[in-house]
Amino acid sequence: MADNGPSALQRFNNGIGPENPVFRQILGLCPTLAVTNTVSGALTMAAAVAFVLICSNVLISLLRLQLKPHLRILVFTLTIAAFVTIADRVLAAYLYSMSRLLGPYVPLIIVNCIIIARCEVCAAKQGLMPALGDAIGQATGNAAALLAISSVREILGSGKWFGFTLYQSPVHISWLGQGTPFWESWSIMILPPGAFLTLGLLLGLVNWAVAKRKAA
Repeated sequence: MADNGPSALQRFNNGIGPENPVFRQILGLCPTLAVTNTVSGALTMAAAVAFVLICSNVLISLLRLQLKPHLRILVFTLTIAAFVTIADRVLAAYLYSMSRLLGPYVPLIIVNCIIIARCEVCAAKQGLMPALGDAIGQATGNAAALLAISSVREILGSGKWFGFTLYQSPVHISWLGQGTPFWESWSIMILPPGAFLTLGLLLGLVNWAVAKRKAA
């Protein structure tokens, strides 16, 4: 099988920018919406996805010459399931409270479109280094998107970032008088509507930036 696709560095850069899984490919939105009410939860999910994505891409790339076209989806699924099980059990053993917080979304990584798409697009067609660069780039792009969304939601929704208190709601400014709050936390931001609102606004911002760059 010819290995004439993008280089490892191109794959890496594409995953962060032009092929960002969340902001450009609109993939993996279920966990993106569900676990980004806190930064710690979002980064834990990003780490689990990165582990599964990198291990799956590497293994599929090593097996690509033995893959039969009619069996490739089955091999992808079994490979991903094995690494998802490892990630789920490690979280349950060493980060039990986080494992409970993330609930079914870690086992559901097995149906995350980001991972199976990279197996199909890159790992099954290219060698080890491009597949590794692709996995790391996609994992980094996914983590950056989850960090951005969760930061907006946690700061506006609870006045915290990564669990650290940034402000006590309501915020008062002395010259306005103690009875006049300047700012109150938007509790809706840590609820499901806040996830859709934040994702929509950030998607719009990214699309605007991309369009402005192309027009320049």
